Amino acid sequence: MNVITREALISVDSHVEFKDDWVKERLSSRMQGVWDAAVGAMKADQIKARGGRPPLDQNDFVDLEAATDPGHYEPAAKLRAMDRDGVEAEVIFPEVGANKICTPQYMGNDWREGIAGFNQAMADFAAYDPNRLLTAYQMPLADVPFAVREVERLAKLGARCIQVHPYPAELGLPDFQDSVYDSLWAAASEHNLVVLNHLDIKASMLEVFLRDPTPQRGIYTMLPAMGLAETMCFWILTGTLERFPNLRVMFVEPGLGWLPWLFEKLDERMHMHYKFPGMKKLPSEYFKTQMGATFMYEPTGLKAAYEFFGPDCLFWSTDFPHPATCWPDSQSQVKSQFAAAGLPDDARRKIVHDNAQRMFGLGVTA
Repeated sequence: MNVITREALISVDSHVEFKDDWVKERLSSRMQGVWDAAVGAMKADQIKARGGRPPLDQNDFVDLEAATDPGHYEPAAKLRAMDRDGVEAEVIFPEVGANKICTPQYMGNDWREGIAGFNQAMADFAAYDPNRLLTAYQMPLADVPFAVREVERLAKLGARCIQVHPYPAELGLPDFQDSVYDSLWAAASEHNLVVLNHLDIKASMLEVFLRDPTPQRGIYTMLPAMGLAETMCFWILTGTLERFPNLRVMFVEPGLGWLPWLFEKLDERMHMHYKFPGMKKLPSEYFKTQMGATFMYEPTGLKAAYEFFGPDCLFWSTDFPHPATCWPDSQSQVKSQFAAAGLPDDARRKIVHDNAQRMFGLGVTA
C-alpha cells in the first residue's frame, strides 16, 4: 500500500496480553510465586462466581487472526501490526489488569509490589516506542498515597495515562468525589495524565450471566457499556470535575449512540428541582471539555454524538484484538464509517487523530 494515501490514525483502545513470564521478569523471585498463586486464585474465584462454569471460550471474544498475531503480546511485533494497519499510535490496555490480580485478597501485603512490577512491565513494553505505545498504567484506589507515588514514578518514565476501576464502591471504597482521592486527582492533573475508565463488568451483573441462555452470553455482554452512566454521573454531578478543572477523564468502549440521550436528560435536570451544588456548568459541558468516549464502528451513534457534542470529545479506536476490531483494515473502515455517518473531513480528522494527539500530548506528526 502506498503510505502517502493513508489517513493519519491514532487508536485510543487496543489490548495486549502481558503474559505471566513478561510480568514475572520484573518481579523478585519470591514475588514470582506470589504472582502465580494470585492468578490461580483469581481464576478459581471467577469459576465459582459463574456457578462452577469455566470462563467463556476466549475464541468467542477475540478476533482469531489478531489475537494470534505476535503484536498481541510482543512490543516490536505490536509496532509491526500497527504499521500493517496504518495506525500511528495506540492506547494499550492489558487483557487482565493488575488492579484485578494484585489485591489484598490474592496477594496479602504483597499487592503493592505486584502492582509496581506490573506497571514496570507495561513501562518496558512502552519503552520500545514511547510516542506510539501508550500503556494504561494500573492505579489502585485502595491506597491513595501509594497510587500518588506510582504516578510520580511513572510520570518520570513518560506515562501519559492511568487506569482506575470505574466502580470503586463495589470494592468497598468511596466514590470518586471523596476527598480521600484529592491528592491522586491533583497528581494526575499536575502530570497531565488522562484518567481512563475502561468498560468493565460489575460483580452484580454475574446474576445476569447465570440467567443468560445464549451460547456466548450475548445478553450479558450487551449490558456493561451503559453501566458506565453511573461512573459518568459520579464524576460530573458531584462537582469533582469542577474542583479539578485540569483533570481529564476518558471512557473507553462505552459506545456513542446512548450518550446524547443520557446527557440531554442530565442537562434537563439542571433546570428542574434537582440540586447539584458542586456544579457551575451543564453536565454536557463538562463532558465536552474534560471528558471523552471511544467507539469502534457505529455510524449512527457517531452521527448522533457528533451532532450533540461536536467532534472534540470523540475518539476512534481499533479495539485490537477483540471481535469488533477493524485491524488490519482500519484505513478502509474509517473511510466507510465516516462516509456512512456523513461527517465532514475536518471532523473526521479530529476524531481519528487530532483529538488523541492533543489529549495524550503526543508528538506524532501526520
